[in-house]
Amino acid sequence: MFEGKKILITGGTGSLGQALTKRLLSMNVNTIRIFSRNESKQIEMESKFNDERLRFFLGDVRDLERLKRAMEGVDYVFHAAALKHVPKIEYNPFEAIKTNVIGSQNVIDACLEEGVEKAVCIGTDKAVSPLNTYGATKLLMEKLFVTANNYINPERHPTKFIAVRYGNVLGSSGSVVPIFIKQVNKKQKITITDPKMTRFSVTMNEALDFILESTELGLGSEVFVPKLRSYSILDVKDAIMELLGKTDEETVGIRLGEKLHEVLINEYEIGYTWEIDNKYIIINTLDNEIIKKRKYNSNISRAVNMQIYSSDKVEKINKEELKKNIKDNLL
Repeated sequence: MFEGKKILITGGTGSLGQALTKRLLSMNVNTIRIFSRNESKQIEMESKFNDERLRFFLGDVRDLERLKRAMEGVDYVFHAAALKHVPKIEYNPFEAIKTNVIGSQNVIDACLEEGVEKAVCIGTDKAVSPLNTYGATKLLMEKLFVTANNYINPERHPTKFIAVRYGNVLGSSGSVVPIFIKQVNKKQKITITDPKMTRFSVTMNEALDFILESTELGLGSEVFVPKLRSYSILDVKDAIMELLGKTDEETVGIRLGEKLHEVLINEYEIGYTWEIDNKYIIINTLDNEIIKKRKYNSNISRAVNMQIYSSDKVEKINKEELKKNIKDNLL
């Protein structure tokens, strides 16, 4: 579906943006426009990829007019730009609202004005029953995207808005695995927030597969959630020590705004949740007839007997598989 298409990625110089760019370039796209405010990362990325199909737009999602210019003639938009570090956002909530909420509204408005075919926002498990400001802003981003289709005339505005929601990518910026690796390599103590902590696990390639499959499948107004396993913080610690060597450890306590376990679908969303292949779809309606009229290319069924989809309740990745994932993706 991407062959010959023009694509824009907001926050395109981030770890996800760069991985998505690499994958899309292999799919014979026409052009990828990287939209971000970090000029140094743009220069590094331009040199790293050295591909004439890339275009680099300096800009901020807070600037609607700049977004409109960047989206001229674009077919697909992936919205990955966000302020995302929980403690920083707890201290600077107004800035997070400007970028994560108002910036997302700007992306929607620019997509509508420029007639983009599909727009996909990249969500997070922290948006579910949010405890911190970051999660609350990403929940609002999701709500904006999945309701955008409700107030537009489809004959004038063809854009289909969808959201994807998943856990931390293994090894992403600021996540626990690279922090542990750095601490072990420097012979420092591993800092464990809470020994009971669990997190959903997804590798970058799994995240890319999920995003692109959801983009193709989405008809508008859905939140797509992958079926994932999880890991315990102690298994991650043990896996890294077995790979790199032992060091001391200490328990430092949960950070401000952090949860012990992460949730991808809460108890109130279960009634709106459907299953399709290796993912769930949350659709904001209880009308079975509406669902049946939506022409997905796979069988869709109610998620029956479903419990809260939490990282402490799903199947755990064993330590040996964790070691392999860490070795293959980060070492």
